[in-house]
Amino acid sequence: MLSERMLTAVVRQCTKNYLKLQPTDDVRVPAPKPGQKYMLYMHVPFCERLCPYCSFNRFPFAEERAVPYFASMRKEMMMLKALGYDFESLYVGGGTPTIMIDELCDTIDLAKETFSIKEVSSETNPNHLIPSYLDKLQGRVQRLSVGVQSFDDGLLKQMDRYDKYGSGAEILERIGEASPYFTSLNVDMIFNFPAQTEDILINDIERVVESGTSQTTFYPLMASPSVARQLARTVGRVDYAREQTYYQIIDELLAGGADPLFDHGSAWTYNKRGTEAAGADAMIDEYVVDYEEYPAIGSGGITYLGENLYVNTFSVNDYNAAIAQNRMSLMGKTTFSKRDRMRYRFMMQLFGLRLDKRQFEHDFGCTVEAGLPVEMAFMKASGAFDRDTRDELTLTPKGRYLMVVMMRQFFIGVNNLRDQARAALVGEERELIFG
Repeated sequence: MLSERMLTAVVRQCTKNYLKLQPTDDVRVPAPKPGQKYMLYMHVPFCERLCPYCSFNRFPFAEERAVPYFASMRKEMMMLKALGYDFESLYVGGGTPTIMIDELCDTIDLAKETFSIKEVSSETNPNHLIPSYLDKLQGRVQRLSVGVQSFDDGLLKQMDRYDKYGSGAEILERIGEASPYFTSLNVDMIFNFPAQTEDILINDIERVVESGTSQTTFYPLMASPSVARQLARTVGRVDYAREQTYYQIIDELLAGGADPLFDHGSAWTYNKRGTEAAGADAMIDEYVVDYEEYPAIGSGGITYLGENLYVNTFSVNDYNAAIAQNRMSLMGKTTFSKRDRMRYRFMMQLFGLRLDKRQFEHDFGCTVEAGLPVEMAFMKASGAFDRDTRDELTLTPKGRYLMVVMMRQFFIGVNNLRDQARAALVGEERELIFG
């Protein structure tokens, strides 16, 4: 599709221009703005084994490395409290946040004691969907997001997940057992993996429905250039020409027809009707839709506050050392222009299915048409808008796919930023990641 190729090229160039990491001497993130709502992101960078397609900061798990790390995160949390922050939502990502369940629970408990936390979302892997873990997470975590990626055993083996997490049938059974423990259980899937066929994709969608999960997220494969090269060497090149077809299959089987099983929570998240995961307030993985500004703690965390995006060191050793010296581990930042911030708002709100035009004008001092004339003209010409009124923009099915494209390229750009930060690793830590 011509509009997809044009959008891919434009967003790729934009992210190259403004997602460039510059060194910083800052030892703290800025203080909060009065009246602003914030979410806290917490990063746990440890995994039992490292998946080849993942660009997030992660290291092979070792208890002697992880225990002091969790202690450092709890100290960093208190630094944010001293700056005046309060939070109503906590998102724990990784890595594998549940890799040390007791440390995770202690950290969540401290967050709830310290801040006005109303909801907690955490990521996990299928091998942690066991009663001893689920009992501890119940009540502490409202939304659990399980990294499944596929139920196809052949794909799981290619992703190096079969031996770690079990067969598709075993994972399916665990999800069914885990669902009652949480307000929302999200099944994370990947589509357009090189070896995935339409039949494999349809089978994956059917297994998601069979699992009884209240939410599912189907991500397009988002590989930074370094990861894409690794995939090409091992399982084949990513074929973006078929991406829209695959997305349409997902959309039709989950949210199509007169009486769909799921509604859209975002352009690529689906909430099951009749469950607590449904509705306008449902939590999703892309917390940036609901919380445009957020500080992040932990090694590899990425903070967005005001006009600045900050990146914490990817070195766990350097992170622990910084926290011990009562400073944050900021290694670099990039500053967004007003136009960049308008584009960011445009993308994130439309990805969440609705852009508030009046809020946009209030925050930026101009209408979205005046501030982003080229972007608006492109989206209109592409047939992306369902409603275009004085108050709001909403999306057609084609518009939702264009937002998938836009977010895919944006996250690839963020993954490039992570590659820049990861390149600074030295010594043992560099050896652990690069071999």
